[in-house]
Amino acid sequence: MTAPIPRDIPDLPAIPGVPAFLPSPVPATAVVTPVRHPVAALYRVLVALVAAAAVTVEILLTSPIRALSYFAVQSAVLLAAVFLLSARRAWKARRPLPSALTGATLLYATITALVYHVLLTNASSPFALTGAAAHPTGWHAVTTHLLHTAIPAAAVADWLFLTAPGRLHLRQAATWLLYPLAYLLFTFTRGELIPPGTPGRYLYPFLDVDLHGYKSVLGNALLLGLSMYALAILLIALDHARPNPIRHRAKTGFRLQPPVG
Repeated sequence: MTAPIPRDIPDLPAIPGVPAFLPSPVPATAVVTPVRHPVAALYRVLVALVAAAAVTVEILLTSPIRALSYFAVQSAVLLAAVFLLSARRAWKARRPLPSALTGATLLYATITALVYHVLLTNASSPFALTGAAAHPTGWHAVTTHLLHTAIPAAAVADWLFLTAPGRLHLRQAATWLLYPLAYLLFTFTRGELIPPGTPGRYLYPFLDVDLHGYKSVLGNALLLGLSMYALAILLIALDHARPNPIRHRAKTGFRLQPPVG
């Protein structure tokens, strides 16, 4: 004899179809265990301190206004600030800085090195430096080497060996050129405010209006801008093609065992 079916159980509604899964409100950071990167943090702090020291010595050797007018010094100041912030996030296992900011820092550091070694110190370049500017001595030689060679190389090394790939995007390339454009306008404004004939009125030979005129300088700036854009695209392409140097195995809390038998 079977038990009677209770009458107080309501009828279940008919299922019209397979229900869609709702998006989980739990953020990914609550599921994936944060990973600290102490080596990257210490490296970036060291690079930031070297950049800050180079900028400080350069200011003491010349003057704050003149030193801070150089593209190399400005890019070094930006790199020091970005690397300190990035080091703090790496030490505390927080999300990295936006790639638009770190990519711009990398691009400006690379531009600093390429312009110096290809245009300013290359004997075959029409804009090669002469005199004391071409062969600095003493502390000027130290800061010149740090700002134009060592610090850009350190930025490239950080990108290649301590940064996850695939974070740079093509849409960011045009935005990165806003700062070089602003620097060009700053150079023209600074030159107009300084009396003609003053030494160092224009800090870079390819931007010297007194020697080449505005037409030639604007042509040089256009060629440099196109080269910078091409360099930005190249960095983005390499960022997506290079291997991941900081890959970590995910900790899921359980381990799959092979089947028995």
